[in-house]
Amino acid sequence: MPARANVREAERFCNEILPAVSRTFAISIRLLPGQLGRSVLAAYLLCRIADTIEDDQALPAEQRAAMFDAMLAAFTDAARAEAFVAAAVPVTGDAAHVELVHRAADVFALWRDLPPGSGAHVKKWVEEMVRGMRKIVLEHPHGVRLRTLAAYHEYCYYVAGTVGFMLTDLWREHSHAIDDRTYAALQQKARAFGEALQTVNILKDVAHDAERENNIYIPDELLRSHGSSHATMLDPQYETANHAALSTLITLAWKNLDDARDYLLLVPRRALAVRLFCILPLLYAYATLRDLTRSRAMLRPGGNVKISRREVRTLMFAGILSVPSNAAVGWLVARVRKAN
Repeated sequence: MPARANVREAERFCNEILPAVSRTFAISIRLLPGQLGRSVLAAYLLCRIADTIEDDQALPAEQRAAMFDAMLAAFTDAARAEAFVAAAVPVTGDAAHVELVHRAADVFALWRDLPPGSGAHVKKWVEEMVRGMRKIVLEHPHGVRLRTLAAYHEYCYYVAGTVGFMLTDLWREHSHAIDDRTYAALQQKARAFGEALQTVNILKDVAHDAERENNIYIPDELLRSHGSSHATMLDPQYETANHAALSTLITLAWKNLDDARDYLLLVPRRALAVRLFCILPLLYAYATLRDLTRSRAMLRPGGNVKISRREVRTLMFAGILSVPSNAAVGWLVARVRKAN
């Protein structure tokens, strides 16, 4: 067990770095009380560390795979967490994400201080994510190029579906309002809850991922079925064909988001903090997907689709006010879907 002074310093760092690596989830995580909030904080930052390694195309695939191995070993003890940090020194990218990786020992210190049940849930699902990312990195050493819809589903499971299952286990661990029956119902929607947000992110960042990250997540088989390919995905002459290919994933995203909405509605109203955590990213995803459905900007070099800061603020306040009522949540989601 880490010394209390070390844990306090580690937790302080984790809270300080959180908004720098995700403004949206910083708000949601800070709505969670006590040990639940600490557990989700540690879990989220561990996932961000893994994601930063996966995204670093400047490093050879074999080196990133070795880093993933070191990260898995870091769950053993503090010494191996420090060894992971040493192995991950070459990581590059956004400054805040690189700092997070270089301070990973602090995140593991917070994880080791969690209640045993929470720590076990986080370890199980982060390990599943890391093993999946390791596989993907080795399969695509020069940038991700997903070929089939099955490969797309597998990718989304590893990087996001695992998060849905992990959160569901943590809700059950910390909320007396979530009984065995509710937990079983939530598990049926957990993967969709996690993957809904990932699918929207993939769609809005098509051009960014291809141009800046050298990753193409749109399955080549979908593009080819409409007369395009990975090589012509951002070519203006193929925009209509590429948009038609994306329509399959847009339809999938709507289904996943509706399942994610149903996931939220299954959470008992007595578990208010959990509902608050879920509603904000869900509303932002609905608004973004609404705009994606009406746009082709994400298929143009340098293009993206992003909701306005004004709408972000409006949805934050509306979500907080509506979340105690299933009827109000349903009404709000319907409004967001149809907003001009």
